[in-house]
Amino acid sequence: MDSIIIAIEIIIIIILIVLNGLLSLAEIAVVSARRIRMQKIAEEGDKRALAVLDFMDNASDFLSTVQVGITFTAIITGALGGTTFSEPLGNFFSPYIPYSYQISFIIVILVTSYFTILVGEIVPKRMASNDPEGYALQTAKFMQISSIICKPVVILLDSSTNLALKIVGSSPKEDIVTEEEVKLLIEEGIEDGTIAEEEEDIIKRVFRLDDQKVDMIMTPRSEIIWLDLEDDLEENKEKIIESKRSIFPVADAELDDFIGVVQAKDILSEIFAGKDVNIRESVKSPLVVPENMLSMDLLKEFKENREYVHMVLVVDEFGSVVGLITLNDLLEGIVGDIPGIDEEDDPKAIERKDHSWLIDGRFSIEDFKDLFEIEEDMPNEVEDGYTTIAGFILSHAGKIPETGEIFTEGKFTFEIIDMDSNHIDKILVKVNEESEESEIENEED
Repeated sequence: MDSIIIAIEIIIIIILIVLNGLLSLAEIAVVSARRIRMQKIAEEGDKRALAVLDFMDNASDFLSTVQVGITFTAIITGALGGTTFSEPLGNFFSPYIPYSYQISFIIVILVTSYFTILVGEIVPKRMASNDPEGYALQTAKFMQISSIICKPVVILLDSSTNLALKIVGSSPKEDIVTEEEVKLLIEEGIEDGTIAEEEEDIIKRVFRLDDQKVDMIMTPRSEIIWLDLEDDLEENKEKIIESKRSIFPVADAELDDFIGVVQAKDILSEIFAGKDVNIRESVKSPLVVPENMLSMDLLKEFKENREYVHMVLVVDEFGSVVGLITLNDLLEGIVGDIPGIDEEDDPKAIERKDHSWLIDGRFSIEDFKDLFEIEEDMPNEVEDGYTTIAGFILSHAGKIPETGEIFTEGKFTFEIIDMDSNHIDKILVKVNEESEESEIENEED
């Protein structure tokens, strides 16, 4: 009879350890499961996914259920194991060692704790980490039943917890995924091979687009090719042919007196139709935006104002034109430079054999920071609002530099290689080895 009772108690202990394992498995599976994946499975008609999503939405109740279940199974397992095995084991050791019953009790607790930790914690958690979505679905029904059983205790614990938090003055914070957390997830995806580096670059550029102003992506006023209605038609035709562009601002005498934009195809249509070309009659309205507008807001303007030609004129606070932006410029802000037939020389950064860099003055300051993995702003970047490496040098020098002029900023040495009148054309950038070595030593420390 005693052997039957012991056998039944052994079976109960095994069941309790397995229940502990299921609770641990469900906990890690639901916490680690991806919500997007669960939503997709739910849309496919799997009701278990709806239960998992409910656990995610009510994480506090779910985790309380798991904690209640694990605590009770652990307590009952320890108590039952101690009373079941410690007495017969103590009887067995009593002729040989003193304190046999106390030692037997400790041995029984250690053995049951070992199997509880192994089978009830470590193994199921490892399993859940390998396939969180799969195990979350498999344990969904079990957790629904457990939630119903533990609900009274969970309500009591939640009420007690909220009261204790009010007493100590702690309030729950809304769980918001930050941009930094998304970037960390992207880096983990790259390390795991699930996200390509090109995808990382595009995602980072999208985040940057929401922070940068339109002057970071616009073509500056000095490089705008525009049609002057005071010039004769042949002269304007020559501009259109030589520029290879498809759309042009149109103005009277001064660019600031712009009246709109004209598309080359409209003029070409008139020529093919044998009509007299009249640029003024072909003019269309462009979008006009302030220079401090954010690039993401400009993208919304493009999407919402379909009646306008996809060219934006950027003006300053006085209404003077400071640059223009095409839809292609915005696209390049997301995917990077796209070579065009009308772009003869995109700003480049070329690494030389001595590991120095020859950089065009128009090279974007954001691309410069990406190139050298600089996360913080450059000196006076926000205050002076420069957008190119040439703008940084002008901000640093406080004057128009001369060819051959050299200066150092942080770990970089800059040398002016070529000046085009007052425009900085080419810059040689060297990374100081001493600065790199000190950074490496600081990281090791």
